[in-house]
Amino acid sequence: MSGADTQDQDGPFAEQPDGPADPNLRRGWTTGTCAAGAAKAAFAALVTGHFPDPVEVELPSGARPAFALATTFRDGDGARAGIVKDAGDDPDVTHGALVCATVRRGVLGAGVTFRAGEGVGTVTRPGLPVAPGEPAINPVPRRMIAQGIAEVAQAAGVPADAEVEISIADGAALARKTLNPRLGIIGGLSVLGTTGVVIPFSCSAWIHSIHRGIDVARAMGLDHVAGATGSASEAAIQALHGLPETALIDMGDFVGGMLKYLRAHPVPRVTVAGGVAKMAKLAQGLLDLHSKRGSPDLTALAHLAREAGADLDLADRIGSANTVAQAFEEAGAAGIPLGDVVAARAWAAAAPVLRGAGMELEIVVFDRDGALMGRAPFRPAG
Repeated sequence: MSGADTQDQDGPFAEQPDGPADPNLRRGWTTGTCAAGAAKAAFAALVTGHFPDPVEVELPSGARPAFALATTFRDGDGARAGIVKDAGDDPDVTHGALVCATVRRGVLGAGVTFRAGEGVGTVTRPGLPVAPGEPAINPVPRRMIAQGIAEVAQAAGVPADAEVEISIADGAALARKTLNPRLGIIGGLSVLGTTGVVIPFSCSAWIHSIHRGIDVARAMGLDHVAGATGSASEAAIQALHGLPETALIDMGDFVGGMLKYLRAHPVPRVTVAGGVAKMAKLAQGLLDLHSKRGSPDLTALAHLAREAGADLDLADRIGSANTVAQAFEEAGAAGIPLGDVVAARAWAAAAPVLRGAGMELEIVVFDRDGALMGRAPFRPAG
């Protein structure tokens, strides 16, 4: 799965779970929560001479979990603390990463200012919740960090002015496994979180990476974005339309998630591109293409082949095929344009999601090698 921190609950910059979590899976903590705890502990050491260990962090919900410190250091004008991120049972690329905060006294009256340390990225493109040139630290973690520092400052009777530098061990390498480079976040990871909690397998990381990709494309004035189910279809649709990288949305299985966001944040044109199996599922009316939502219906595919001109014998072979790819091979050998019929049905399933947005929708079907198998051309989605 991709995302700025894959499954860090919010892709590059947001967090809204897409469904209930599995109650048997252990929840974890976002990078933002870890950064807030580390910053609070470091500021406390700076003004009192002692690191609180464990350190308590207030989440947006009001809950106050406590975290053990993995590393501490003080010198004359600064203090550093680190917390090892525990993402629970979630497949998060930053699980086990050391999230550190180095805190120094700030300019009187300036409040809390932020710097990107080693492993934390810098925003270089518009359309994200922080401006270009800023450290890729999400607004909610910024508020959590500032709140923790304010608590310490009030208790110690000192101004809550501090310079906070967040770093993540091996963050630059980990970032290459995420969508950050495509979104224009260079040099490392994003510091994420809006609830502070990682909900295992919520898939919200990916969905909100989709959202941020759309935000960047809109901010750059693009009039066409393309969501693809995988790398082969993404490369094929980019070549077909000559699209820049910023127009490519790593949609994965989440057709519905992408289209719903586009309905509220439209661009003139959107292409949905995918392999034969995923697009066959979309043609069945499934807007979430993950295998857990169901398998392609080969019997339904056989009926579509009949609509495209297949005889009964061919339809039977398609209905009993081992895979959708084999079904397409059978149809192709007989000269039946199954891909066009699948694309048309997929268009009919997807278009209602965009109703009222004033957008044009295109569906393109590719095989696993990126060869064009079918297409429903651009037309208004409603």
